[in-house]
Amino acid sequence: MAGPRVVIIGAGVVGAALADEISARGWTEVTVVDQGPVPATGGSSSHAPGLVFQTNPSKTMTHLARYTVDKLSSLDVDGTPCFLQVGGLEVATGPERLAELRRRHGWITAWGVEARLLDPDECVARHPLLDRDRVLGGLLVPTDGLARAVLAVEAQLRRARARGVRVLDRHEVLDLRIADGEITGVRTDHGDLGADIVVCCAGIWGPRIARMAGMNLPLTPLAHQLAWTGPVPALAGRTEEAVHPILRHQDADLYYRDRFDRLGIGFYGHRPMPVSADDILPVDEAGGMPSVLAFTEEDFAPAWTETRALLPATREAKVEEGVNGLFSFTTDNFPLLGESLDVKGFWVAEAVWVTHSAGVGRAMAEWLVDGHCSSFDLHECDVNRFEPHQLAPEYVLTRDCRNFVEVYDILHPLQPSGDPRPLRTSPFHVRQREHGAFFLEANGWERPHWYESNARLLEGRSIPRPNDWAARHWSPVVGAEAQATRETVALYDMTALKRLEVSGPGAAPLLERLCTGRVAKSTGSVTYTLLLDHDGGIRGDITVARLGRDLFQVGVNGNLDLDWITRHLPADGTAQVRDITPGTCCVGLWGPLARDVLQPLTDDDFSDAGLKYFRARRTHVGSVPVTAMRLSYVGELGWELYTTADLGLRLWDTLWRAAEPLGGVLAGRGAFNSLRLEKGYRAFGTDMTFEHDPYEAGLGFAVRTDKDDFIGKAALERRRTAVRRRLTCLTVDDPRSVVMGKEPVYDGDRPVGHVTSAGYGYTVGTGIAYAWLPAELAVPGTALHIGYFGRRVDAVVAEEPLFDPAMSRLRG
Repeated sequence: MAGPRVVIIGAGVVGAALADEISARGWTEVTVVDQGPVPATGGSSSHAPGLVFQTNPSKTMTHLARYTVDKLSSLDVDGTPCFLQVGGLEVATGPERLAELRRRHGWITAWGVEARLLDPDECVARHPLLDRDRVLGGLLVPTDGLARAVLAVEAQLRRARARGVRVLDRHEVLDLRIADGEITGVRTDHGDLGADIVVCCAGIWGPRIARMAGMNLPLTPLAHQLAWTGPVPALAGRTEEAVHPILRHQDADLYYRDRFDRLGIGFYGHRPMPVSADDILPVDEAGGMPSVLAFTEEDFAPAWTETRALLPATREAKVEEGVNGLFSFTTDNFPLLGESLDVKGFWVAEAVWVTHSAGVGRAMAEWLVDGHCSSFDLHECDVNRFEPHQLAPEYVLTRDCRNFVEVYDILHPLQPSGDPRPLRTSPFHVRQREHGAFFLEANGWERPHWYESNARLLEGRSIPRPNDWAARHWSPVVGAEAQATRETVALYDMTALKRLEVSGPGAAPLLERLCTGRVAKSTGSVTYTLLLDHDGGIRGDITVARLGRDLFQVGVNGNLDLDWITRHLPADGTAQVRDITPGTCCVGLWGPLARDVLQPLTDDDFSDAGLKYFRARRTHVGSVPVTAMRLSYVGELGWELYTTADLGLRLWDTLWRAAEPLGGVLAGRGAFNSLRLEKGYRAFGTDMTFEHDPYEAGLGFAVRTDKDDFIGKAALERRRTAVRRRLTCLTVDDPRSVVMGKEPVYDGDRPVGHVTSAGYGYTVGTGIAYAWLPAELAVPGTALHIGYFGRRVDAVVAEEPLFDPAMSRLRG
């Protein structure tokens, strides 16, 4: 036996995949427990229809699905394959969906999976049951197919057992054993199992198990309808289980799979049917599969009507059976993966469908054995990503039900989130509403994207209009606000950016250990630096301001940065970290006249010599105490001004009274994003993630290789000389062709990369798209193309930054 003692709770497709993957890496002191009979344990895996569509707007989710396809295609049980690679076909019955399929083709191409757009005749040739007159076109992914979930469980557990893994079925988990904040075992109805690590793969029962460790999982089991027809005459005589591609008709929330001479019909168009994990019966009490509820024919009626219209051959058949099967939904449609912050050794791998199961098994095995995941970027999936309000039961239920309703909807990248809103508002919210702010939500914060009161700025300006898709949730005022920022001065609400306070005598050593730059400098210093994982990948880009000998303010990207810092706090208690965002606020005061606004409001010297670039001081603006940091994400002279939430409105009003007579404006996130693209400033989670290193991302300047050891330094030294890809600036001349992100980039007919951030540069007069490209193509002047809704957009690699490369505006 090797490795720590591991107990995996749940023997569905996720638990089985993890047992296989982790034992293949040498950890064999592993026990899998499940309350049901293996391999059909009674959870979601036991009734899953098995359709595996790899296309997803998330690169990570597509790659998890691709690994699942590759692995399950190689597995069989006594000669019966675990995967039927019949292909996946999505069809459009309306022009908007047809355009969406072209966008989806861009995603799947960008993520490196083969796909083809089909005309109506080609769709019918692939799936003869389709009504040719209803179909406008389709998207075919040849490697999609059907996973036989129960067989996949059996095949992977057989491999794990052969390496020494124990599988204990009909063992119900009653509790977890925890001592001094660490997992020590699992209590079952057949006795206790000692454990150093417990991984919860319990699916729809996950919230119940996680609660035993004091962990709140934002997961809701929801019923989803699956019906089977009787014999379909057009399929009569079939001897193979499935020959047609799995089919999605997303305009009507439907999907289909054939099974010999019958058809399976899945439907998401019915009302949400949430179920509490606490109300799902144990296997022995359910009298059948606890994950299957009674079929409600009245909910399925619209699906059957539409099916007979799209697939006329089904008019000669009947619906013979159906279930309302439970599946897990989350508030952002991503899985829940990772370790509890409060109980060391308790991990979860939850809200994972069959489509991504084997990929998640591999990702979790790498994370557990190696300390990080090397095959997949998991920042979107980390269970510790959520803000406290996102764990509230009302929020979870509302958002999970909404995601069920929208599962097949065409969603714009700026799609406004639904209820509950508003949740988090800055102290300036009342003034923003008075100025006609158009709000979009991020992490619960209401953030202005532009102000209707600035429509007056459009006079005398020519603001190019983007294409119809990019023009949704957009206004020409965005461009006017961007230009006005560079002409005069603007106030930006930066409250939504997360702020931490790190304090104590151990704070400086802690931050030096975590950061790639030197941060333990003089009081008043501000440092742009990076957090790295042990493999040298970027976990976040942050700013660290030293406000006192033992006091630092750290600007981070989100809760994962707080989680990372918290996990590395010294055991002796000499350093503490706390989230100060809710009790504070921030105004970005930026533009060539920023000093003219600020200096008369304070007795301190805000000249260039008085407060240099990337320096901070505590001062007063009018009657408001503030922490002023001279830095700017838009590339202009100015300051981030922080104060407590109770004084925020006073600060805003004080600044606005001084800025308005100088021609100052209020500006929103639309202008902010345009200006930061012009300046080439990166956004973590969009431009770079865990999978990228600083040298690839153009952030090598933030790494001090001459400083003492920091996390990731050794790995980074190995990666420094092996840069094969680069984050690269592309320009697009035609403003109507400005893209929005996640589109494929082509060198001739060869897909070579994908776009990250994109928009129009209103003060440089060009479209901007940042993209990951092979290093040999990241050369200024290289002509490329971007795929956008099925057409090619001309783009050229540009030297960056496009605006003020000499940094004279910032240092004025």
